[in-house]
Amino acid sequence: MKRGIAILIVVVVAMLALWAVASIDRYSISVRWYWQPSTTAAKTGPEKLLVPEEGAYTGAFVDFGDTEDDVTVENIEGFEKLVGKQQAIIASSSYWGEQSFPTANVELIWRHGSVPLLYWSPWDRPYDEDQGPDKFSLSNIAAGKWDAYIDHWGDAAKAFGHPLMVSFANEMNGEWFPWSGMFYGRDKQVPNTNPPRYVGPETFKAAYRRVVDRVRARGATNVIWVFHFMNYSMPQEEWNLIKYYYPGPKYVDWLGMSVYGQQYVEDNWSSFEPLLDWPYTEITELDPTKPVMLAEWGIGEFPQFGSKSDFIKEAFKTMRKYPKLKAAIYWNERWQNEPSTNPDGTYQDGGYSNLRVNSSPEALAAYRKGVGERYWIGRPVLGH
Repeated sequence: MKRGIAILIVVVVAMLALWAVASIDRYSISVRWYWQPSTTAAKTGPEKLLVPEEGAYTGAFVDFGDTEDDVTVENIEGFEKLVGKQQAIIASSSYWGEQSFPTANVELIWRHGSVPLLYWSPWDRPYDEDQGPDKFSLSNIAAGKWDAYIDHWGDAAKAFGHPLMVSFANEMNGEWFPWSGMFYGRDKQVPNTNPPRYVGPETFKAAYRRVVDRVRARGATNVIWVFHFMNYSMPQEEWNLIKYYYPGPKYVDWLGMSVYGQQYVEDNWSSFEPLLDWPYTEITELDPTKPVMLAEWGIGEFPQFGSKSDFIKEAFKTMRKYPKLKAAIYWNERWQNEPSTNPDGTYQDGGYSNLRVNSSPEALAAYRKGVGERYWIGRPVLGH
């Protein structure tokens, strides 16, 4: 066989092989080879995560343990195989009580072909909710008492050197975390402010801005700051509206919200669209320049109240209606709830909250079909 013909045949065979793989589903995990983390950032400038012009990124938190930081490639790949698509964003936590930067976790996620999203939570051990402020209080942060840790964290984030999404002190307009505005003066009005400002949200803003300023001062320009709130404030009072917490466009790259259906047996069932519509309108009117993400979304399995599979189907259909919504991170976790006592003194088993996509065959089928649409992007789009 002549050399020229042999080369031609090799090229044709290679092209056919690439076409065959890509035609399986160019958005699925079968084409992970297509993503190669860049090693030339120093030559061409820092990599940036681009906001997709069409479609939206899909991502997940994949039940990484009690402290939400036991990240393994087996868990990530297991979830991707389960849902049939690679995840552009993988979320995990970085609790302040650990006093460290999760270098191994973010590097593993990056090598896997995803962008890390860190929930950076000023929370001390044992990480119990509904306990009020601890030593990592917003007041202490704003006063500079944790500057050394913030600087160390910022140095490590810079050393990572790739796009890193960070949600600092998420769901601050709720009532369960120690950084919730309700623990810092609630509706107490700041003197001589008109329109009024409130002490709780103002304390949050002071801490948030200090954290961002110090991390940026360390040169960690690769950090993408996500302002992450609960879709509906709790308590639902004027002082606790999200507009009072917003630190300003200078301090925010993405607007993020948590949108959950029923998580506990005592919760009310709701369809998806009412959970998203008004909060989306509220935040995009407050800042129309930023992309929006569902930094957390999910639904428990409670067939006695409603269909989880129908909720998931509606969610994927509804999210496409909102043009600024450019990412959605599913919270894939199952946990056992604490038992309680009924008003009549009888024992009430807390049961389980099962938000996993495979809590039932119907739920998994709905999720696979929804996320399998070409609209949902399974690989980060990078530029310089």
